[in-house]
Amino acid sequence: MRIIQFLKNWTLPISMTFGALAYFIGSAMPLSAEAKADVLGFIEWLQPVLLFIMLFVAFCKVSPKALKPRRWHLWLLLTQTGLFSLCCLVLWMFPQTSARLVLEGFMLAVICPTATACAVVTQKLGGDSATTTAYTILVNLTVAVVIPLLLPLAHPHAGLTFLPAFVTIIKKVFPLLIMPLLLAWFVRYCMPRLHRAILSTRDLAFYLWAVALSLAIAITVRALVHSHESLWHVAAIAGATLVACVFQFAFGKWVGGKYGFRLEGGQAMGQKNTIFVIWLGYTFLSPITATAGGFYSVWHNVVNSWQLYKYRKSGK
Repeated sequence: MRIIQFLKNWTLPISMTFGALAYFIGSAMPLSAEAKADVLGFIEWLQPVLLFIMLFVAFCKVSPKALKPRRWHLWLLLTQTGLFSLCCLVLWMFPQTSARLVLEGFMLAVICPTATACAVVTQKLGGDSATTTAYTILVNLTVAVVIPLLLPLAHPHAGLTFLPAFVTIIKKVFPLLIMPLLLAWFVRYCMPRLHRAILSTRDLAFYLWAVALSLAIAITVRALVHSHESLWHVAAIAGATLVACVFQFAFGKWVGGKYGFRLEGGQAMGQKNTIFVIWLGYTFLSPITATAGGFYSVWHNVVNSWQLYKYRKSGK
C-alpha cells in the first residue's frame, strides 16, 4: 500500500523519469528501423487520443453555465499575446540575431495555450476548474488567430501565409478542444447515466495525463539526442523556457489574486499544452526550437509536483 501511495503522490516526476528512460531503453533494443518508425507513429497517434479522452472527462465535470469569461482572463490573454508580438517584432527587425533560437523558444513558451490537463490539476489542488477550463477555450481560439498572423514576420517561410497557417492550426486545435467539449455536453444532456458514471471516476483524467506526459518527455529526449545544435544553444533554450515558466506562474497568480482566483490564474497561465509547442516548432520553425516544449514540460510539471506535495501536506 505504501508503494501505491508513493506512486500516486509522485505521479508527475515518475512519469517524466519513465518517459526519458523509455526512450533510451527503446533505442537500445535491437529493432529494425521500420519497427522503430512504427513505434514512433503509434506514439504520435496515441498522444492526441489520450488528450481527447482526458479533456472529455474534465469537461464532463464542468457545467456549461460555469464556463463564463472573467476579467482576469482578458489580462492574461493580453499579456501572452503582447509578449509574443514583441518577440516577433524583434526577430523581424533583427533577422540575423544570434539569439534567434532562444527568442523563438521563449515566444513559443509564452504563446502556448493552456494545457488540457490544467482543469484536472486545478481540481486536485482544490481550485475552481471551471474558470481554468473557460480560459483554456479562450486562449486556444486566440492562439489559432495570433500565431498565423504574426509568425510569418518572425520566421519567414515560403508558403507560410495567414490562411494556410490558420487552417493548419485550427485543424490541430478543433479536434482536441472543441470536439471533446461538444461531446461532453451531449453526454451531459442526452446520456445522463453515462455522465454519472464518468463523474464517479475521480482521477482518471489525471492518470491519462501522466501517460501523455511520459510520451511527451520521450519525444523530447529523442529530439535532443538527434539534435546537431551546440550544447550552448540547447542550454539557452532551456533557460529561456525556465524564465518563461517562472514568470507566467507568478504573473498569473498575481493577476488572478486581484480577482480572488490566485491559484487558478497561476495554473491558467503557467501550465501549458507543451505537446502543441513541440508540434508548432516542428511544423513552422525547427526541431531544436521544438525542444522548448519539452523543457517547459519539465519546468511546469516540477511546479505542479511541488504544489501537489504542499497541498497534501496541508491536509486539505
